[in-house]
Amino acid sequence: MDDRNDGINEKDNIEEVSWEDINENKCGEIKFIKRKSPIKRFFRLVSFILLAVLSGAITSNYIIEKRYSELLGSSKNADTAKNGVNLEDAKVNSSNDEISEVAEKVGPTVVGIVKTSKGTNLGIPDKSSGSGIIFDTNGYIVTNYHVIQDAENILVKLANGINYINAKLIGSDPTSDLAVVKIDAKNLPTAKFGDSSKVRVGDLAIAIGNPLGEELAGTVTAGIISARNRKIQYGGSIYKVLQTDAAINPGNSGGALCNSSGEVIGINSLKLTDSQFQNVEGIGFAISINEANGIIQEIMKYGRVARPRLGIYGRNTILEDSNEVKGVYVSEVIKDSGAEKAGVLPGDIIVQLDAKSIMQFEDITEIIEKHKIGDVVSGKIWRKGKTINIKITLTDINIVK
Repeated sequence: MDDRNDGINEKDNIEEVSWEDINENKCGEIKFIKRKSPIKRFFRLVSFILLAVLSGAITSNYIIEKRYSELLGSSKNADTAKNGVNLEDAKVNSSNDEISEVAEKVGPTVVGIVKTSKGTNLGIPDKSSGSGIIFDTNGYIVTNYHVIQDAENILVKLANGINYINAKLIGSDPTSDLAVVKIDAKNLPTAKFGDSSKVRVGDLAIAIGNPLGEELAGTVTAGIISARNRKIQYGGSIYKVLQTDAAINPGNSGGALCNSSGEVIGINSLKLTDSQFQNVEGIGFAISINEANGIIQEIMKYGRVARPRLGIYGRNTILEDSNEVKGVYVSEVIKDSGAEKAGVLPGDIIVQLDAKSIMQFEDITEIIEKHKIGDVVSGKIWRKGKTINIKITLTDINIVK
């Protein structure tokens, strides 16, 4: 090499390599670098970030769900550990315990009642039976009037008794379908009367009685209060009753309807059956204890309940008999009653009382209930094609027929 190469610096001092050397792999120290595109590098970076975010979200969701399941399981286990059962089982067991406690508390106060009448032998119960509730330790028992109606003898069997005990009638009130009888006994268990005004629709209702007679004595059924202050027309009277879906059958009449505290809130009285309404189930009725209480007290004092009355027996008109006049047909007028003194006659049709049109017998009952004995009620009757104005003084007539 000549002297001109002395001026070349180190970075320009490049060793010459021939193609032969390359082919013989003699250029091991030389590397060929292929530069990457900036756009591809950007998209790869974005893809990496998205993948990382997605993986983080999936992982977080899994951890949260797992933690929630653990907490929920811990809560259930805590409830189970605390109560011995899970929440749903606890509710069922609590309800069953309430019913059992009420049955044990009230059951001994519910008795069986059988009436004997003409054609039966004294001491041999017939199929006319019902239930009653002991409300006084000295042997006083409340029942339905229809349970003892027309009875020559009344027999009572205690919940723990073997034989029937003779009972005497203290008094009755056909209008409310209530009666009080007494047996010669002391220190009897008594039922506690509750406050039926506090009853709510949906409350637990427990019926205790003797459906179908002695064979099924002490039967306990449970349901709920289906309605309050229901007005039911039965046997010519209107009753304000509690409605329940607890099973109530004919022999339950006079038995107890209780709340969850074991207090009597009603006296089982009526049952809608298939003989009255087709395909009806789960509808039973009880006279509210608040309404029954005052009647019971009056029967205890006076042997009956003083009520204002017109003094008639009647029925809803049949159009053919009355030339399409609507009202109540008077079939009988009670002697010495206000209706008799006012000149009402059998065959008359009462079309108006207290300035209100009378369409059916229940209308008369509702109007009279708002008055007291001695009140004068103005009205109109239809007689042989003429309308006659009348004034009737309400009297205390004990109607038993």
